[in-house]
Amino acid sequence: MPVLLLIPAVFAIFFLVVPIIGLLGKVVWGDLFHDLTTPQARAAIALSLRCSLWATLLAVLFGVPLAWLLARVEFPGRALVRALALLPLILPPVVGGVALLSAFGRRGFIGEPLDAAFGIHFTFTATGVILAETFVALPFVVITVEAALRAMERRLEDAASTLGASRLTVLRRITFPAIAPALAGGVALAWARALGEFGATITFAGNIEGRTRTAPLAVYLLLDNQPQAAIALSLVMVAICIAVLTLLRGRWLVRQ
Repeated sequence: MPVLLLIPAVFAIFFLVVPIIGLLGKVVWGDLFHDLTTPQARAAIALSLRCSLWATLLAVLFGVPLAWLLARVEFPGRALVRALALLPLILPPVVGGVALLSAFGRRGFIGEPLDAAFGIHFTFTATGVILAETFVALPFVVITVEAALRAMERRLEDAASTLGASRLTVLRRITFPAIAPALAGGVALAWARALGEFGATITFAGNIEGRTRTAPLAVYLLLDNQPQAAIALSLVMVAICIAVLTLLRGRWLVRQ
């Protein structure tokens, strides 16, 4: 490897690894189990897991059809729809929370009629947490599945249809098995992103203990008065994200 590339690459590795080393150095390992089993920590972790799984399910439910539409259907404005679908990837999370609040809050153009007619509201509820996490997780399913659909060999689907296979059979026997690795990767990335969501959640759903305080919000709150508990929760989040990325990378390498 050329030295001109090797040196900045080493610095990049150093820059990424040093914060993790610093976090590990702050952990009081003897108190780790106690810090993770406090009522606040357990409630935050349980809420994060529950809401992130629901958000991932919604991201798959709506993201796969949207990815199919973008990959297989020509229609006016497709580039704009794709940009909107991927917008949460680069949008500041707090801005996403403000946008959700403007639409689904009690005075939002959707939230206000729902609250007035049916008493349905999303702010300061676990449902609001799920909406915020779905908003940031959805693009990961869309981008991975759309790329897989565009890359797969269409002749196999055409041949199956020519031989008399129904659309459902083609989907079940050819299309979905072909995109399954990409879908699994998108699901895992969406779940990890939902699990770590902070900005949109605190802006839209609030930070109420036992109701909307997820693990990232608990880390932020505990950092002032219970730093060891915040560090313990941070370590759990880092471990989960590293595990997800490592497993995904290993799977991609096997597939290649």
